[in-house]
Amino acid sequence: MACYLQPSQYQTYGLDPSVTGDWITAASSIIDTHCRRISLNPTQYTERLRLVEGSQTARLSYLPLVPIAPATLPFVSIQARYAKPRRGQTAYPIQQEVLWAFSLPGAWTTVDPTTVDFVADTGELVFPLNILGLPYNEVEVTYTAGLATLPDAVLCACAQIVKNAQATPGLNVKSSKVDTLQMQYFSGALLDATVQSLLKPWVAARMG
Repeated sequence: MACYLQPSQYQTYGLDPSVTGDWITAASSIIDTHCRRISLNPTQYTERLRLVEGSQTARLSYLPLVPIAPATLPFVSIQARYAKPRRGQTAYPIQQEVLWAFSLPGAWTTVDPTTVDFVADTGELVFPLNILGLPYNEVEVTYTAGLATLPDAVLCACAQIVKNAQATPGLNVKSSKVDTLQMQYFSGALLDATVQSLLKPWVAARMG
């Protein structure tokens, strides 16, 4: 389980050195839940996305994209396919007949990650056309995203949640062990406007 603040950082972010690790663990868990992700640390995710008709772009949910050494790209694997068009989508009659003849529709094809353009901070991906010159309309991407180094905003948010918790009736008994579920119960009060503003850049774009 993530623990975003270390004891050596407590005083820097306004916490008493006597704060126990369970406070930090619980606050970190609340941050992950609010951001709708497993962790803000570099983590592997898999998403299946539909490409908008007429566009070869898609946007991933978890940011920023980050490579895991020794790799230089954030992608573990990418697959794509030309599935049957949905109702209302444009069909490609001639090419479709070829695809149908060779039983290609719906078949997943491995895409070379080096052929996919991407923007790490926005999660936007731009895919090449398939071998028949048709656009893919569904992709499955396994990638890594997260913060290689936690910024001050995250550390401040973690410390502020602890301060809010210690000032909340029912949570301010320092001698008791803090339970994560108990902290989640009070999350509405603990995640004040300041904390939400600090964490806004890392809230996932959609539920994954």
